[in-house]
Amino acid sequence: MTSLNEKTCIPCQGGVPPLPLEEKLSLKEQIDKRWSFTNDKTRLTLEVDCEKFDQPMKIANEIAKVADEQWHHPDLHVSFGKLKVDLWTHKIDDLVESDFIFAAKVDDILKSNNL
Repeated sequence: MTSLNEKTCIPCQGGVPPLPLEEKLSLKEQIDKRWSFTNDKTRLTLEVDCEKFDQPMKIANEIAKVADEQWHHPDLHVSFGKLKVDLWTHKIDDLVESDFIFAAKVDDILKSNNL
């Protein structure tokens, strides 16, 4: 079985159904435990505390590079010592497998930055 971080995001053209709840829960088990669902389970969110002032921006830039490569773009929120990542597929306003694939890629970036 191919791990999520080895897969490639598939650009959503719209009209794709959101994942069923059971599949969302199963895929969430394959990403870092710090990821959480919003109350309506239509988004993934992750907040990371950073020790250095410039670290959240550095990581956000690394995520942005992967986002362009994968053609899957999260919302990134940078503040003093914090980075927040929100993921969902904008065209359907819900989650598809690519959101979880991208979350796994964010996990790899965080690991490479010792977070």
